[in-house]
Amino acid sequence: MTPTDHVAIQARLQPDRLAAVDLATDRRWTYAQLDAAIARAAAVLRRRGVGEGDRLATLARNRVLLAILHLACARLGAIFVPLNWRLSSAEIATLIEDAEPVLIVGDAQLAAHGLNGIDLDVLQAEIDDAEPEATGPADRERPSLILYTSGTSGRPKGALLSERNLDQTAVNFGRLGKVTHQSVFLVDAPMFHIIGLITSIRPPLMHGGTVLVSDGFEPVRTLSRLGDPALGVTHYFCVPQMAAMLRRAPNFAPSALRRLTAVFTGGAPHPAADIRAWLADGLPIVDGYGMSEAGTVFGMPPDLALIDARAGSAGLAMPSVATRIVDDQDADCPPDVAGELLLKGDNVFQGYWRRPEETARAFTPDGWFRTGDIARADAEGYHWLVDRKKDMFISGGENVYPAEIEAALADHAAIVECAVVGMPDPRWGEIGHLVVTCREGVALNLAAILDHLEERLARYKLPKALTLVAALPRTASGKIQKAILREQLLAAGTTGQPDGG
Repeated sequence: MTPTDHVAIQARLQPDRLAAVDLATDRRWTYAQLDAAIARAAAVLRRRGVGEGDRLATLARNRVLLAILHLACARLGAIFVPLNWRLSSAEIATLIEDAEPVLIVGDAQLAAHGLNGIDLDVLQAEIDDAEPEATGPADRERPSLILYTSGTSGRPKGALLSERNLDQTAVNFGRLGKVTHQSVFLVDAPMFHIIGLITSIRPPLMHGGTVLVSDGFEPVRTLSRLGDPALGVTHYFCVPQMAAMLRRAPNFAPSALRRLTAVFTGGAPHPAADIRAWLADGLPIVDGYGMSEAGTVFGMPPDLALIDARAGSAGLAMPSVATRIVDDQDADCPPDVAGELLLKGDNVFQGYWRRPEETARAFTPDGWFRTGDIARADAEGYHWLVDRKKDMFISGGENVYPAEIEAALADHAAIVECAVVGMPDPRWGEIGHLVVTCREGVALNLAAILDHLEERLARYKLPKALTLVAALPRTASGKIQKAILREQLLAAGTTGQPDGG
């Protein structure tokens, strides 16, 4: 039976239309060629032992082959597991141990992290030479993707996403973002994140548009591509910190970007003042809200006046996404009253890989997903994110969980106790500020602490400021009061200092 995924359909509706381009090599695929490449990849993966329910792990910078492998996994009933190459080797080893992939493939990142695996260039050559495998329709209920997201306990969790979940994100973003068969997406957000692998890939492929895959974000190069009429980019998705870097780049010219439907941002809060700076240049900057577990949830309309009226809002939910905002007793909050955001819908993930207890805690008894994020909604359905998961902060678009950093410092001989809090930073959005109580007679500096952490954690997780204190503020039950700690740091004006006492 013929596969019924969106690439297969487009290969029959418009076989000669350009589907994908690897910008690094200028290799191109029409929809007919992309469909055949996925069928050949399925054959190669099956020959290499990847079957139903098996995991294929990848560790590589962006390239079209990653999307091909994910779609091949979906046709096989296997699970694609893209690993974050920005993590430390120890962190990556932990994820591999958790996922237990039958096959690991990658680029130079494999050697950089001391891993044995198949080079993607070798795999691409195999795929090019293979005969296509005839597969049945992909089971839309089976998970085809594990996206790892750090837990508040510091233990990574794999969000299990099915093709139904991913299709719904494509529908949701497609409607919010005015995606059509003429849309051209530039993809340079990393393809181990939902923005790079799903939100920037699935909507254009669903609608028969084109994806231009870049091997990474470089502000000057990215701007040049966004303004290039030969490429014809209409959609670009990034985190707010990337958008800010684009504006600071020497070749930023609003007139060259008029072809864009919008620049779409997510993954971190976007200040209203920054949004209005884009609007003043006549460019829609469309903020939204999503997460690994639920894909696209909210988005602003790509309309200058509507954005300006509510700059800073995460926008509207699509009809397929059910939302509630509840208080501590799970009672619904009235408009403009903040509470925890709950979600239901086909976009919401199936659960956490091999984490039944954490999955159970993530859902209410009647099936609502607890995002852990605090939001409010106005009477017209526009949502505003008030706060995020307890303690977590976002640095350069990456989620950072203090518990993970604190755990990595637990065996430091000079530290009695410590806490990490996220503090405002003009460059990164937020940075980790480490507050430490030292053992008697010992004085620490930030450099010594970073030496201890560098081999254990990804660079973006490393704290960028240090304050030494005699004691940490605690509740009567002994719990560290991070909100008070953060207020003290703000009042002391220590934000952004490289070191402090």
